[in-house]
Amino acid sequence: MTDVLIGLCLFCVLLGMVPTLATFAQFLAVGLHGVWNHYPKCRDFTPKVAFVLPAWNEADVLGSSIDSLMGIDYPAGQWRIYVVDDASTDHTPEVMRQKMAQYPGSVFHLRREKGGQGKAHTLNHGIARILEENWAEAVMIMDADVLFEPLTLRRMARHLADPEVGGVTAYVKEGSQPPGFLSRFIAFEYITAQAAARRAQNVMGGLPCMAGGAQLHSRENLLAIGGAIDTSTLAEDTYTTIKTQLAGRRALFDANAVVWAEEPNSVAALWKQRVRWGRGNLQITRAFRHLWFRPDRNRLFGNIPFGFLWFSIAFMPLFMIVGSVGLVGLFHAWPPWAPTAFTALWGLTFASYVFQTLFSFAIDPATAKRCWFEGIAFPGLLAVGVMMLAVLGLKPFIGSHAWPQPGTWSWQDVAVNVMLGWSAISTFLAWAVYRLDKAGAPKGLRNVMLVLIGYGPLLCAICLGAMMAQLRNADLKWDKTIKSGKARLPT
Repeated sequence: MTDVLIGLCLFCVLLGMVPTLATFAQFLAVGLHGVWNHYPKCRDFTPKVAFVLPAWNEADVLGSSIDSLMGIDYPAGQWRIYVVDDASTDHTPEVMRQKMAQYPGSVFHLRREKGGQGKAHTLNHGIARILEENWAEAVMIMDADVLFEPLTLRRMARHLADPEVGGVTAYVKEGSQPPGFLSRFIAFEYITAQAAARRAQNVMGGLPCMAGGAQLHSRENLLAIGGAIDTSTLAEDTYTTIKTQLAGRRALFDANAVVWAEEPNSVAALWKQRVRWGRGNLQITRAFRHLWFRPDRNRLFGNIPFGFLWFSIAFMPLFMIVGSVGLVGLFHAWPPWAPTAFTALWGLTFASYVFQTLFSFAIDPATAKRCWFEGIAFPGLLAVGVMMLAVLGLKPFIGSHAWPQPGTWSWQDVAVNVMLGWSAISTFLAWAVYRLDKAGAPKGLRNVMLVLIGYGPLLCAICLGAMMAQLRNADLKWDKTIKSGKARLPT
């Protein structure tokens, strides 16, 4: 019985390594993007593009977004802007009247008098109108607050010169001015989740998600996937991306095509946004369950590496908690093996942390310059301490060559249990940071706790919250993040 328990604990420790291994492997693939990319098949290509912006009470950001779009470097008359107003109750209609008068024939206001059905329904209202008019050769799906750099549309459209490409996404960067403490964490996260991860996915042969903030589709691709966006999930951008590739066209990421967006400035707002994203990923997991780990059904989404990558992200907190349970269980079931397992798991985490952080700084030096501290503190300074103890050994901590005996409940015994279970503990402590922020705790306290506990554990806590919301079948609605117009293009 003891042998079975030890084996189970070791298996749990191995499961705890899965997200780290999957992410590490993905970063290693980024290096191949320099020679394995789509750029040789690009050419200067400027199809007629219809921008479709879903908007619900976006009056504070619509004006600057439209002005930004009207200032892009693209042939005159080759793009139009359609704002789909989901029955806004603010002064969005007034803003749109002003912009249509300012840019006649280029800006259009499509108002839904009965709204509240969600972002996908709002998008479909605009897409149906655009496809019906037969003018647009490509459609850019974006968020109302996103700001385009002048060359971004050209850089995205050049990929559509290849008829095998159905969709292209841009590098969405956090652009709040002045940047807040939380926004700098998000800025670093986007280097890893977009600039790095999506380059690697280009190398792998396809993307799981084209960012909803800047998603360019050829007209033919939209028609091939049904001429509408899926309305059954909270991750309409991911669903559309996967359907694009299942229909036989490629989806690509261009890191040189940059757009800027305002991201949440509070943990509570971030929680609301990311729970929606997390639930969407869980719904996608179920919707395409017939593909996972079935390479005979689809070369990309059915292959084993892609499946591990997808599940390690969608269910990351479960892997982290299981790994912690395995380490603590091993300490109590077979103490001599616990130090080796602890060193293996956290030593691997440390190697991955150092490699990913330095690589991310090299990928986007400008962003790294303004959020270098947040990059270092991303897993939490306490987690960095745990990593160092794993690499250097526990002697500096417990003052001897031997681990304490489990069950003595001396301070060393308690400390070792906390370290072994830190992945799980930090996830629940991050939830406490969210609750404090939601209760109106001082930002200084929130920031100190976030530095100690980590932004990474906060993302795990949010993912766990998404699982709980999905299990209790919470309402599916467009619970959008409120924006205040803080995003700015770099000067």
